[in-house]
Amino acid sequence: MRKPKPAAVCAAVFCAVSCVAPVAPSLFGQRKPVTLDALHEFRSRIREIPGEPVWAPGGKTFAYRQGKRLMLYDVPEKRGHEITGLQAMDEAALTPPSPERNDWENRRVDEATLQWDATGRELLYLSSGDLFLIDVRDGRWRQLTRTRAAEHDPKFSPDGKRVGFYRDWDLYTLDPSTGTETRLTKGGSEIMRNGATDWVYPEELELGTAYWWSPDSRAIAYLQFDVSREPLYPHSDLRGTRAIAEPQRYPQAGENNASVRFGVVGVQGGDTKWFDVGDTVNRFLLARAGWTTDSKRVFVVRTNRIQNELEFLTFETSSGKASAVYKESDTYWVNVEGHPLFLKNGRQFVWTSERDGYRHLYLYSLDGSAPKQLTKGEWQVTAISGMDEARIYYVSTAVSPLERQLYSVGIDGGAPQRVTVGAGSHRVSMAPGCAYFLDVYSSLQSPPAATLRSIDGAEIVVHREADRRVFDEFEILPAEIVEFRNAGVTLYASMIKPAGFDPSKKYPVIVNVYGGPHVQAVRNVWPGLTVDQVFAHSGYVVWQLDNRGTAGRGHAFESAVYRNLGVVELEDQRAGIRRLFSMGFVDAARIGVTGWSYGGFMTLNMLLNAPDVLRAGFAGAPVTSWMNYDTIYTERYMGLPKDNGAAYGSTALPAKAGNLKGALMLVHNIEDDNVLFQNSLQMINALQSAGKQFEMMLYPQKSHGVSGFASRQMDFAMFNFFARHLKPDVSRAVE
Repeated sequence: MRKPKPAAVCAAVFCAVSCVAPVAPSLFGQRKPVTLDALHEFRSRIREIPGEPVWAPGGKTFAYRQGKRLMLYDVPEKRGHEITGLQAMDEAALTPPSPERNDWENRRVDEATLQWDATGRELLYLSSGDLFLIDVRDGRWRQLTRTRAAEHDPKFSPDGKRVGFYRDWDLYTLDPSTGTETRLTKGGSEIMRNGATDWVYPEELELGTAYWWSPDSRAIAYLQFDVSREPLYPHSDLRGTRAIAEPQRYPQAGENNASVRFGVVGVQGGDTKWFDVGDTVNRFLLARAGWTTDSKRVFVVRTNRIQNELEFLTFETSSGKASAVYKESDTYWVNVEGHPLFLKNGRQFVWTSERDGYRHLYLYSLDGSAPKQLTKGEWQVTAISGMDEARIYYVSTAVSPLERQLYSVGIDGGAPQRVTVGAGSHRVSMAPGCAYFLDVYSSLQSPPAATLRSIDGAEIVVHREADRRVFDEFEILPAEIVEFRNAGVTLYASMIKPAGFDPSKKYPVIVNVYGGPHVQAVRNVWPGLTVDQVFAHSGYVVWQLDNRGTAGRGHAFESAVYRNLGVVELEDQRAGIRRLFSMGFVDAARIGVTGWSYGGFMTLNMLLNAPDVLRAGFAGAPVTSWMNYDTIYTERYMGLPKDNGAAYGSTALPAKAGNLKGALMLVHNIEDDNVLFQNSLQMINALQSAGKQFEMMLYPQKSHGVSGFASRQMDFAMFNFFARHLKPDVSRAVE
């Protein structure tokens, strides 16, 4: 559940904040209100947005995808051109046969489809599990693999002479000049994964790859995941004449994790040298791994199981000797973010830590000396964008927790310097060498625009103008940021008032909620055209609050939920609703709530533990008992069930089913790989046993979110549900 990617349902239905724009006359006449039909029709014709930039090693050019075209942009020349079309390669790829059953690969697994070689003259392209090499000078390409089994996670060696990948759970290298393959590991299988992760590690630790080239290109360090002791969850595909069993390795709170080994193998193959990283089934997690710059040592970042202790360990590849570089502990938990970045001297690296209560930059030394803090203040470093030998470039919330701005600070510290301007959010892609960056800027007032800038922030050229067609076509209702205090802390909410707002009237409310750790919903960033606008145009006040426990505000703000998920969050959400009531235009008898994932948990939490406040709730993919959720996420916040059983019991929602007073619709994919359908089924059973009436909408997709045409159907189901229970005097939308 950590930092959920915006599946179609999350982006379309449960968006954090809605857009605001200055009123401007349409070129084609009166702007129209946002309806569900108009929303989906508009989305269907949105033009393709250029893909993310893939910077060449020299840092002056970058490649990107534009539909089926591969493009190259030259920053100093301020011009781009097409390298080649991709369709011919896509057609040449030998698409692997469809598996008999779903393999449940995690959505956060990293797999670059496009990457440069060391010379900056060739690009490696991955299509349908086959590899292609493209010469950027003339666009000619060669197919490197054509196999029935897919090649996964391809990576150029640092010297560009080999490509690593895994196939059928074993690691290989390939020489592009000759086509010669070398198999590095043996014995790979679905339960013994060489160089590939299990499901839960990428989901909750953001460990998206499991192998790393040595800087000298002579060896590969990798993780081996033995998932045989992880329990199986019995998914079934029920769409055909006969059900198909599709079990998923999914460890729930308190159960066995994968057994993970860490080793090094030479590029010519042979025996793997294994290092002692401890018992990963029950005691430790391996959060990060890689090489030091001299290729003589590898490192592992290891946490204990409940993640309140962290160690940075190095191992000599020749002897296996282990050294502890530094340790960190926390009263609550240690959040692992990003990756350590080594300086060229090989003795020091930059990484972030929340050891002073806020995420900041620190300079560490491999000799184990105390780290030096480079940034400080009651704000967060949210990303490291780049680093040269003099300065580190990072994105932070120093201006406001609602904004993201680019700054730099010296390797030895000193005063930070702000690089970007303009209130809002900047997403930065930094070139190697840090001479240029692509600044994707948006705010509540403006859709994203991509501008190429020099490192001092000066504009070079606008790479992509903001697409403002939505303002020409629709009346976009403004979002207001509401700030207030509860329990001694400042909270932020967003509010959209209904079309034709009259402060003397009383309006129904839709409360959007997420509320969980590692997510910040209320920000000054472009949300896109969402169903929030549909609700506001239909006469609802739309409200969303970031309660204590959410991200972007520091460790103390987030750790308020420690060992008792749902309690403080509910207190703050109720305070937010009271703040709404105080404005005088809200009908206290017509409050609805909706959320997905942790937001689904919070929707039920609010309905069952504050039953007199809410009239209706639409709960999507809810966790209903933390005993049902995965080990790494749940144990970080709740501890082990054997140590905190009372809180696991008191926060479980099925036992509260008898409290339900408002209307409820439950929504879930039967084969949800993240929040298991087991959660909803337990809630259904409890509600039925308590004699409570409710509604249910099921979907057969094998994912955490509902996408495609089904998401349209779900939008209409949600809209009509709230219309029946909060605005029975108005007509419903018809699909």
